[in-house]
Amino acid sequence: MIDIIKRMRAGPVMFDGAMGTMLYERGAFVNACFEELCLSNPALVESIHSQYAQAGAEVLETNTFGANAFRLGAFGLADKVGPINRAAVALARRAGGNRIAVGGSVGPCTAQEQAIWGSSPPPEVESAFREQIAALADEGVDLLILETFAQLSELQLAGRIAKEFNLPVLASAAVQEDGRTVAGTRADEIISALQDDPNIDAVGLNCGLGPADMFELARRLIPLGDKPFIVMPNAGLPRCFAGRRLYMTNPEYFTEYAKRFVELGVRGIGGCCGTTPQHIHQACRAIGALSSVKRHVEISPPKSRPAEPITLVAPQDKSRLAGKMLTGQKVSMVEILPPRSGTLKPTIDKCLLCLQAGVDAINIPDGPRASARISPMITALSIEREVRIETILHYCCRDRNLIGMQSDLLGANAAGLRNILIITGDPPKLGNYPDATGVFDVDSIGLVKIVDNLNRGVDLAGSPIDPPTSLFIGVGANPTAVDPAVELDRLCQKVRAGAEFAITQPIFDTSCLLNFLDQIRSAGIEIPIIAGIWPLVSYRNAEFMNNEVPGVVVPAEILERMKQCPTSQQARQGGVEIAREICRQIAPHVAGFQVSAPLGNVEMAIAVLTD
Repeated sequence: MIDIIKRMRAGPVMFDGAMGTMLYERGAFVNACFEELCLSNPALVESIHSQYAQAGAEVLETNTFGANAFRLGAFGLADKVGPINRAAVALARRAGGNRIAVGGSVGPCTAQEQAIWGSSPPPEVESAFREQIAALADEGVDLLILETFAQLSELQLAGRIAKEFNLPVLASAAVQEDGRTVAGTRADEIISALQDDPNIDAVGLNCGLGPADMFELARRLIPLGDKPFIVMPNAGLPRCFAGRRLYMTNPEYFTEYAKRFVELGVRGIGGCCGTTPQHIHQACRAIGALSSVKRHVEISPPKSRPAEPITLVAPQDKSRLAGKMLTGQKVSMVEILPPRSGTLKPTIDKCLLCLQAGVDAINIPDGPRASARISPMITALSIEREVRIETILHYCCRDRNLIGMQSDLLGANAAGLRNILIITGDPPKLGNYPDATGVFDVDSIGLVKIVDNLNRGVDLAGSPIDPPTSLFIGVGANPTAVDPAVELDRLCQKVRAGAEFAITQPIFDTSCLLNFLDQIRSAGIEIPIIAGIWPLVSYRNAEFMNNEVPGVVVPAEILERMKQCPTSQQARQGGVEIAREICRQIAPHVAGFQVSAPLGNVEMAIAVLTD
């Protein structure tokens, strides 16, 4: 048997997605008994399990959610509890083989909308649970998954019976948008009780909520105990079209939240209603490539110093940008993506416009959203050579190992590049390069230590670097991070590692930035903070940033202002004006601005800076 609880304690585990959604899409009638298909159409059920296995799921749930005497009785199938459950386990096992765990799905004995029991479920409920769980255990499931429960008493009864069979037990509740089950019990009451229940090995939430709402709830519930926490959100909230309930959330949105769940400390992630193998495949690849999931090489300060004295470059002398920033002068930057084409001429032309507008530096992202473009280092060198404007080279940990990173950094310094923004980098995910893998020998904190060592004249092997590098080290910061305490701690670690300035993600809610600045000053962080600014181009763009990008907050008043723009030209003008207002409000509190050129529109970025 597979010890899935041990796996979850070691790292995040990917469960599968919805079975009912897939059966319906494959032609099963909405009012049919989906569990009975394990007997009448086993090939269909097994094919869906196989799709989830191929997508990368590490746990397959049996098609037995309603396979108890109560629920089957409504279809005249109460005498089929044993055959259906045993067949379901065999189908999942055959699809997953020995490498994938099989979880026996056990749902409540009555539908959520039916009558709510008191503190003690009727005696026949205990018999129904025992009959179903015995069949699942006898057929050899690796764990029992008690899911979508609304009543704590019924869930704990099922947990007690499940534990009689010496199997790991995951207990999961379904809650609504108000944070309560349909029985009226608060989610925190359920999770607290399950954390103290000796029959329960892991706890969680499933169904009822989409990724965003479940994330906010999970953030409050995870600190209530130390048992592995599992989430299985729906693919957003359903919408009705021609009598069908359709889930409109795409796999990429689901995946973004899957990554946030991992960062939050969730140990198991799966999907409920509306999710498909595509959701699981993309989320599985992204989670597997996350820097936070991988073990990084420990980067320590050099144990020895060069025998001969080495002259180090003072921070303010590393570049014109460093000198201006560290002497308290405001700086301005424009972020321009390297092109996907084979020529840099359009990029050079945009940078010339920035130079003429008095912009101090051009930010060059490194493979944003795991995309392939012209090398950011080549782009930066060409810009500095042809435009005579400084660049800030973004450098991420995703694509290179420790040897390659040190070689690149030494080469960048030798070629005259001085400003570098160190980021962990977006993980590879489903898209144009599905077979790409992330290296992540270190994260951004570790890479900052590496660069700081090179600036001090020592490489990772302890070999002297003479002359040392003189790279001005920048890092990223997110004032609207999903976990502000973690973000603040990481920024402190980056500063201790050697960071000399920071650039934030796009700011729309100025209060979030100001609160963040207060926190970092209270923590003793004194490095210059550059505010990221994104001029919105449309109401749709504003909605996307607010609803589809985790951690980004666009206040309601800004959404409404963009909504009132009737034409695309007026929308762009409105976006520029909003960005200008944000800059005016936060100017006294930051060291400068980095303005993005949305959709390559550098004129909008310049318009923001030349208010």
